[in-house]
Amino acid sequence: MTMNKTVRLARRPHGEVQREDFAIAEEALSDPAEGQFRVKSAYVSLDPAMRGWMNDSKSYVPPVGIGEVMRGFVSGTVDASRHPKFKEGDTVSGLLGVQSHAITDGQGVAKADTSLAPLQTWVGGLGMPGLTAYCGLTYVGEPQKGETVVVSAASGAVGQVVGQIANIYGCRTVGIAGGPDKCAALKDEFGFDAAVDYKNGWLADDLKAACPDGIDVNFENVGGDILDAILPLMNFKGRIAICGLISAYNATAPVPGPYNFRSILVNRLRVQGLIVFDFIDKYPEAYKQLGTWYKEGKLKFKEDVRDGGLDAFPDVLKLLYTGGNFGKLILKV
Repeated sequence: MTMNKTVRLARRPHGEVQREDFAIAEEALSDPAEGQFRVKSAYVSLDPAMRGWMNDSKSYVPPVGIGEVMRGFVSGTVDASRHPKFKEGDTVSGLLGVQSHAITDGQGVAKADTSLAPLQTWVGGLGMPGLTAYCGLTYVGEPQKGETVVVSAASGAVGQVVGQIANIYGCRTVGIAGGPDKCAALKDEFGFDAAVDYKNGWLADDLKAACPDGIDVNFENVGGDILDAILPLMNFKGRIAICGLISAYNATAPVPGPYNFRSILVNRLRVQGLIVFDFIDKYPEAYKQLGTWYKEGKLKFKEDVRDGGLDAFPDVLKLLYTGGNFGKLILKV
């Protein structure tokens, strides 16, 4: 009998997540049945979407139930199998939950090629964030060569990949991030043409200076004041891909909508929300293209890997909503 350490949702957070919102315990885990296999977790992906998954409200997936294992993407190694397509020793990634071991029938689980990239990268640039960046920019943003693409939260897991893909597509890329170190990394490490520091107090002016020809595509991860600064600069028939609205994730009361909403009408903008699960049929294409670009050295991934194991999950998760991480936030199990 295997002992499984689990992180379960103990109560629904009110505002910022607290350690008391989770229950961490060790439990006995049965062996896999016929057609199943067991994964020993190595890395857990910490994603902004987790905050929404904890709310008891209508969303694109059911909320995590009280007492349920916290939903999360994981990479790890198969340590027991009765499944014909997965054998012991295979490295995999998938939506396996925040726990030390998971039993699965393989649905939504993919093999992770560690000869191409380390196992941690398969919950990062070559995992869900990479899929989100590729599918969202390609099929919602629809960037054309020579256009200007603006990315908010550009130093984050999704944003850094969006900017690099936009460069590959021949676009001019402008990233928005918080602080001089993150902005320098956007240009020096990830090849953005310009970076705007939203913390310096001159967001609207700096963004306008960085986008002299306006904005054709906005890949939006933040919302709030940042989206309001972007809207007046959008070009005629521009596209806004809404991937996240992290500025409001810890709000305890309704937040105001964009004040510059009129720009959507005047410029006939197309605004579309996107969830990575919308593009399941595109995953094979995305995995292949991301892997090719990574192998060719056209994609770099900055990963912020934290130690502490599953006991540290509540405290590390908070970093996502305070700007305390730099790059893809990953917890080592």
